[in-house]
Amino acid sequence: MSKKVLIAYGTKMGATATIAAVIGSELRAAGHQVDVREVGAVLAVSEYDAVVVGSAVYQSRWRPEVVHFLRHHERQLRNRPVWLFHSGPIGPSKNQDQPLPPDVVRLARLIQAAPVKTFAGELQADAVTARLSHRAELEHLISDSRDWPKIRTWSREIATALQPPRAEAAGNGPPVAAGK
Repeated sequence: MSKKVLIAYGTKMGATATIAAVIGSELRAAGHQVDVREVGAVLAVSEYDAVVVGSAVYQSRWRPEVVHFLRHHERQLRNRPVWLFHSGPIGPSKNQDQPLPPDVVRLARLIQAAPVKTFAGELQADAVTARLSHRAELEHLISDSRDWPKIRTWSREIATALQPPRAEAAGNGPPVAAGK
């Protein structure tokens, strides 16, 4: 059975938006109806069966608009499955999981979100140019570190979690344990 899924994200330079779009395409390929929207464009989550929320993470902080989104929609998010991801680590820490910021930990607990997934980020040359005083120390980090197979795998895990068990999907009710 197809589910209606919202993927809401906050981004600074566009890398998180691209990750959200890839998650959306994977969920669509699995047969779900998906809307991918920047958090500021989401008025309500009540029409969705499930929600995926993503944020760029900088200096261990989520985008303020994403934190606001979680606070504003907290009650509605409690009533549906929610997955969280953040993107941003580059350089030596690009493959290390990043903890949620404390304000997001509290909200994630309230909405009973799945554990956060960390995806490596992308540092664009124009972002380094904007910080001319740090350019020399950042220039070697300019790259796209996003791990597309990892992102697609996580997306398929969400798609699988949204599917009813096979016996129920076939209309035969819940599976019965052997010997009963």
